Amino acid sequence: MTAEASLNELANYVKQLSRASVLVVGDAMLDRYVYGDVTRISPEAPVPILTVTREVAMPGGAGNVVRNITALDGAAAFVSVVGDDQAGSDLTSLIGGQQGVEPWLLVQGGRTTTLKTRYIAQGQHLIRADREETVELPEKLAERLVRIATDAMAATSVTVLSDYRKGVLGADVAQRLIAAAKALNRLIIVDPKGTDYARYHGADIVTPNRRELAEATGLSVASEANIVAAAQVLLQRHNFGAVLVTRAEDGMSLITKDSIRHYPGEAKDVFDVSGAGDTVVATLAAALAVQVPLAEAARLANIAGGIVVGKVGTAVARPNELLSALTPVTGALRKIVTASAAAEAAERWHTRGYKVGFTNGCFDLLHPGHVHLLEQCRAMCDRLIVGMNSDASVSRLKGPTRPVQPEAARAAVLASLASVDLVCMFEEDTPLNTLKLIKPDLLVKGADYTRDTVVGAAEVESWGGTVALAELLPGHSTTATLARLRG
Repeated sequence: MTAEASLNELANYVKQLSRASVLVVGDAMLDRYVYGDVTRISPEAPVPILTVTREVAMPGGAGNVVRNITALDGAAAFVSVVGDDQAGSDLTSLIGGQQGVEPWLLVQGGRTTTLKTRYIAQGQHLIRADREETVELPEKLAERLVRIATDAMAATSVTVLSDYRKGVLGADVAQRLIAAAKALNRLIIVDPKGTDYARYHGADIVTPNRRELAEATGLSVASEANIVAAAQVLLQRHNFGAVLVTRAEDGMSLITKDSIRHYPGEAKDVFDVSGAGDTVVATLAAALAVQVPLAEAARLANIAGGIVVGKVGTAVARPNELLSALTPVTGALRKIVTASAAAEAAERWHTRGYKVGFTNGCFDLLHPGHVHLLEQCRAMCDRLIVGMNSDASVSRLKGPTRPVQPEAARAAVLASLASVDLVCMFEEDTPLNTLKLIKPDLLVKGADYTRDTVVGAAEVESWGGTVALAELLPGHSTTATLARLRG
């Protein structure tokens, strides 16, 4: 067994993921989340009444594999089939709007695009409603799909077959794509479904979870030894190059003809396992596409899977999160995050029923007035996110002599306050884009503003949030403090 890469080497691999080019072929879905509150039972039947507050839609299934690849800053070609319905149109728009994606979403007349709608209240799933069609593709459409995918293989390094058994990879489509990949000397990874793994014969890597491995082999997977034995059966029976078994909070196991590796679970908290397998296969594919050795690519995939199970819904792992996991940040600095990470945290808090507040400012020289404002903000909500102007933004707003303190120092001081849960920086002159991303329940500014002069007030109210004005502590301002220092 070769020596494992160091954490620094893994971090260098993460930085190379932006060069990854991956082809994804499989079943595209639309995941829709409907959030709301339940305060009463219907008089018509003994069921809760959900008062809807917001809806979120995102690509699911193979589309989530694509989403995870682009979240790692890689490029993806995506070949799939949708129906000529509203869900298909919405999904096409979502996929087409992703940077780094070359979409080939073929439209089949009369087909129902897979739509999964989850209704959630106070952090609890009430029900999931599915609308889908699982029939195989007509032969002419299948031929067209294989032809397009084969052409795309020549321009990409790794191919992923994401099979959700909705029909796109039905009949002999998967085998034809595997044969095409072999002819082009392209690595092919299969995220399998069902019990008939002969459909994937000859694939380089298959990525079943523990339950799928048991169903495919009819063997026990109760222990690591059982998992290895079952995986070896698949290797021998179907001529796979490797079997990567995902084991939820227990980590992963990588079994090849020559080696066995077990990777321990990386998740600190398991909140939602939805889409974790997509993250694993996307990270594995992206890493292999930039020539990361298989064992180390699996390590990165395991870390990425640990990141997403601590998030809500079909989430993604980003390069900065992988780097943070490899070089852990301790103390208050853990609170300093990107706007995207703050939005994901807000989504997680919303699902748990927490009220999320937001305020913003330059916070150049932190003084008692700032502390008083932030403590008021925190008293009005369960979690407080503070948006902070970048150095360039402060200079545009305050003049060339500002800021006095660089953004890293300002963020560190803010993050040290108990009243602040997260700090995120924005480059624009206003926090409007950050607000739209985070969608807080509460927006707070000082009493020197009015409702009409608060940037983002209308947007926050449009999704059911509120705007509050906090009292100011007299005699404290950064400008006055700097004037006294100069005097």
